Amino acid sequence: MSVELPTPLDVLAVGAHPDDVEIAIGGTLARLVQQGHRVGICDLTNGEPTPCSPGPETRLAEAREAARILGVHMRETLTLPNRCLFDSFSARISLARVIRRWRPAIVIGIGAKTPMASPDHWQAMQITDAAVFYSRLTKWDDEFADLPVHSVRKQLWYPLGLSTVDHLDQSSRFIVDISASLTVKLDAIRAYQTQFPPSKDRVFRLVESQNRFFGASAGFEAGEMLISPTTLGIRDLMQTVCPVEPAGG
Repeated sequence: MSVELPTPLDVLAVGAHPDDVEIAIGGTLARLVQQGHRVGICDLTNGEPTPCSPGPETRLAEAREAARILGVHMRETLTLPNRCLFDSFSARISLARVIRRWRPAIVIGIGAKTPMASPDHWQAMQITDAAVFYSRLTKWDDEFADLPVHSVRKQLWYPLGLSTVDHLDQSSRFIVDISASLTVKLDAIRAYQTQFPPSKDRVFRLVESQNRFFGASAGFEAGEMLISPTTLGIRDLMQTVCPVEPAGG
């Protein structure tokens, strides 16, 4: 039996909770949309319970508004449990079904532990890694409700910690220029009014200062870091290393 599928995505970003993706790579996603790419977000949990929110309906409404601000083409929130998210077979299958349905060329997920923050982030990394692998496995139709096999072309990771300073010492890491989308990113984070009230304005200063530091390290006004678990190859050395500046840039 054939399954009706939506138009494929170019990029799918995965987070443990609503706001993870916006904080880490909201500028990258907004910039991809500006460039004409199809972009989606999958949150593994709804982020509830959380101290500042009256309930999941409010948090989901904030996530929808953030997605609207970024301009992404889809956002799906799974029903895995917040605070006790674990890398399990059922969690892997749940995300792999999303990947098979939306068929992204690139999947971007959390790339490291976040000490002193939610342990869900580390579990989300492992779930995402496994789901990318599961998505391409054949002879497993009973677990995927007739969704076709899909091979993700490239997997990337994003660091989520705002207080870590050693990212630039690592290999296979690169900076995405978000000079044209930093404001959009910050507006998307502000959509989470229950999570970032005026008393947490420090978060916005941290996000912006980190993005301006990353950008400055690569010659941009603002940037976000991505990590490639495999070696990146260059076809056009000059355009990659010395790109032509846009007119008026």
